[in-house]
Amino acid sequence: MTQKILQTRVRRHPERGAYDRQTIDAILDEALICHVGFVDADRPYVIPTIHARVGDTLYLHGSPASRMLRELDLGPEICVTATIVDGLVLARSVYHHSLNYRSVVVLGRSRTVDDPAEKSSALAAVVEHIAPGRSSEARAPSEAELAGTKVLAIGLDESSAKLRTGPPKDFEDDHRLPVWAGVLPLAIMPGSPIADPILPDEIDVPPYVRDYRR
Repeated sequence: MTQKILQTRVRRHPERGAYDRQTIDAILDEALICHVGFVDADRPYVIPTIHARVGDTLYLHGSPASRMLRELDLGPEICVTATIVDGLVLARSVYHHSLNYRSVVVLGRSRTVDDPAEKSSALAAVVEHIAPGRSSEARAPSEAELAGTKVLAIGLDESSAKLRTGPPKDFEDDHRLPVWAGVLPLAIMPGSPIADPILPDEIDVPPYVRDYRR
């Protein structure tokens, strides 16, 4: 059986490529936002937006009036990327400075989600993507709010991950330079919750906010 050749196959540093769904799903689920690339009137655009993955489907949402969703509704080829930066890689030479990261690229065509049940489920998934546990407490969208929100879905058939880990990879001749080299880890660290000024005092901070981790 001939293996499908992915358009997303990693060519630069192919050793960093990963194509298993477990790795791809984990990155999409952890990344807070993605960037959507498309072409409108022969001009390229890349728009940051919130996403959510449910099984084999990636959901995007927004106002029906947005340029991105209007264009994507026509079914063009799109590119969705998500990236998590895990650390600064500080080498002895400028040439070998880098980042430790995890990223995903998804290619394909989106479809408009018209089914009300799938649409509601997708919007709940977006909320859960940002704050797991929140969708069970917050009010669900009204019919008017659902009508005023466009949801698009894209499959993950054409997707790949790329990752860099580990220390700097300096040239051997640079190892003797008296310059500190190594990795400075980075992570999203939540601060103290700031309540809405009009929130009643008796409403406590929920555990999923108080103990938030990414």
